[in-house]
Amino acid sequence: MRQNEEMEGLSLLGNKATQYPTDYAPEMLETFINKHQDHDYFVKFNCPEFTSLCPMTGQPDFATITISYVPDRKMVESKSLKLYLFSFRNHGDFHEDCVNIIMKDLIRLMDPKYIEVWGKFTPRGGISIDPYTNYGRPGTLWEKVAFDRLTGHDMYPEKVDNR
Repeated sequence: MRQNEEMEGLSLLGNKATQYPTDYAPEMLETFINKHQDHDYFVKFNCPEFTSLCPMTGQPDFATITISYVPDRKMVESKSLKLYLFSFRNHGDFHEDCVNIIMKDLIRLMDPKYIEVWGKFTPRGGISIDPYTNYGRPGTLWEKVAFDRLTGHDMYPEKVDNR
């Protein structure tokens, strides 16, 4: 595949005049073709500087968002993902809503075989919230993987003394 074909449809990568969104912007997300469709593999993104707003108080919430997925035909382009995640900065939603919205937007965008999104939010009022959500394509082995990972999720929780 030629480089021009690989870059087809990508408008943000390498664009020095990129405008940062001021509110939730799923339209920022872009994809490219997975060149390794002959086998399954995980792609993992860590966003340790995620912020959103509490819908009740308007105060900022801070989190590390981890996204892991098994691509099929399409993959998410990382700069577009960064801008998309940045778009939550002025968006008011609860922690659980943020991780589910992110997952559903990425499913619509890529139609992955499997995806999971985990938000590790810093404490507010003395408690941290760490929502986890996942999806495995129905009718495939990935559906069972999703069920197993969800039901076995966080069975050995980390010691939370660093947040």
